[in-house]
Amino acid sequence: MIAELECVVLDCPDPRELAVFYASMLGGEVDRPDRRWGCDASWSTLHTPGGLVLAFQRVADYRPPRWPGQDSPQQSHLDFGVTDQERAHDEVLASGAHLLDAGDEGRAWRVYGDPAGHPFCLVRH
Repeated sequence: MIAELECVVLDCPDPRELAVFYASMLGGEVDRPDRRWGCDASWSTLHTPGGLVLAFQRVADYRPPRWPGQDSPQQSHLDFGVTDQERAHDEVLASGAHLLDAGDEGRAWRVYGDPAGHPFCLVRH
């Protein structure tokens, strides 16, 4: 095993509003304190009763997906928690991923593309 799924992140124009929407469907706690991230106007979370965490990320000029067309495709990515970011980095690259954003030194996450180009993050615990 390389990593552990931490949360599913959805891009949106209003993170808190979308977190409240999903809480009304799934139950759970919006913006519960969590050592892995902070919540603010650009990031909101929902800890569901089953343990899944949904996160909502503000995106400037957000364009919603259009189903089933691909003019404005689905917008989401996965965050995976890792204890050894360097080892995980090497292993995902060997598995076919490519680095999209290494970030600034000291930042806890790096962004990769899967073999089909979908973004995901490896987040250091």
